[in-house]
Amino acid sequence: MTETDPALELPDEADDATRENALRAGLAEYELDVEDLALLDGGELVDGEPVPEAALPVLAVVGRPNVGKSTLVNRIIGRREAVVEDKPGVTRDRVSYPAEWAGRRFTLVDTGGWEVDVAGIDARVAEQAEVAIQLADAVIFVVDATVGPTDTDERVVRLLRRSGKPVVLCANKVDGPRVEADAAQLWSLGLGEPYPVSALHGRGTGDLLDAALDALPTVSAHGTVRPDGPRRVALIGRPNVGKSSLLNKMLGAERVVVDDVAGTTRDPVDELVELRGKPWVFVDTAGIRRRVHQTSGADFYASLRTQAAVEKAEVAVVLVDASTKMTEQDTRVISQVIDAGRALVIAYNKWDLMDEDRRPFLEREIEQDLVQVQWAPRVNLSAKTGWHADRLVPALERALDSWDKRIPTGRLNAFLGELVAAHPHPLRGGKQPRILFATQASTRPPRFVIFATGFLDPGYRRYIERRLRETFGFEGTPIQVSVRVREKRKR
Repeated sequence: MTETDPALELPDEADDATRENALRAGLAEYELDVEDLALLDGGELVDGEPVPEAALPVLAVVGRPNVGKSTLVNRIIGRREAVVEDKPGVTRDRVSYPAEWAGRRFTLVDTGGWEVDVAGIDARVAEQAEVAIQLADAVIFVVDATVGPTDTDERVVRLLRRSGKPVVLCANKVDGPRVEADAAQLWSLGLGEPYPVSALHGRGTGDLLDAALDALPTVSAHGTVRPDGPRRVALIGRPNVGKSSLLNKMLGAERVVVDDVAGTTRDPVDELVELRGKPWVFVDTAGIRRRVHQTSGADFYASLRTQAAVEKAEVAVVLVDASTKMTEQDTRVISQVIDAGRALVIAYNKWDLMDEDRRPFLEREIEQDLVQVQWAPRVNLSAKTGWHADRLVPALERALDSWDKRIPTGRLNAFLGELVAAHPHPLRGGKQPRILFATQASTRPPRFVIFATGFLDPGYRRYIERRLRETFGFEGTPIQVSVRVREKRKR
């Protein structure tokens, strides 16, 4: 007989169910609280975010450096999301945020400062600002009212006129009635009425947004509908390890600013990518430096945004530079992902630059470096050339499958029964704790709760985790095993 008869598999399932019912009945002798009973009756559910039915209109915020664009963006979205510092050039990439005003939802795009005749990284920042104008349905042009119109502002006006997009003029830094007279001189730019605003204090932003929404079409010509449930992938690692280069290679376009200067990326950049016919949301993040409290200014806030991006993601790709020895910083980045309970893939970048003779030694070094996370899939690739980047998606899918995996309670208890029979918990003080029952409390990441008559040693819990991985897979996801000690009811 070539195929397994399904009927032959039923006894195992029936045995598991019988074992589960018997163990559940035995738990009645022990003191259980309300939370225990709720846990035994079913785990938690993970709700997805609602997906918009149509493409949201896109409103871009542009202007020269240090006029308060990111401060205005934070004011509009109602939280401190964009990195802000009192010096020019903090924002570099164009970053999108969902926003809402007067019951209308739209996508707000923060941009880097636009400057004329600049070179290097500043030129690439200006290019991204120009792309933001092309891909917007309307534009808020921010000018510093305390300085007045500059030559650069007038160049931006010419750029905006060529784009043909509706423009709302924002006269920022009008902190009181005295400065309103300064805002009036911005009529000379020829963009209509300047709206006096203090992005820092919120003064006048309501009138500005009313005007912006009047200019914003209800049907977007440039927004894209996010498909239902794309998985969120955070690209993280220490600075200058190749995260932005990898995202650009995945997209097939220069979407994020790349430069040899470490710490180029400041704000997390979300981008929808279709790979192998499936949508993914990749999030490029700022490099995680040695310790957050050792950083200052924009780098400090960028580190906080990176942590938030990891927590919002489902799986993190930790990029490690294969051309240098793994550092304590790399280990800390991996720990950050595990502590956040996210699925994990480790990508060794610049692998194509490694000498053939060096690779076997490097493999041995990596095995030693990653001894605590042998369960994480590893991909060797080149972010710059795209070499082996196609291997990333299968690794991500394996990690996410494990992250979502649920083990039936009967099967889990059968597994634990066999494990304890083969390797019982060692005696402690003449007593041996007995495992009464186990259940998987939740997924994302898999969390297991074991009810026992006594505390289980950390070493024995690690042994259970290791055997869970060997038996059920769980490649690419952290596993959490907790123990609840319960005593018999007093008669």
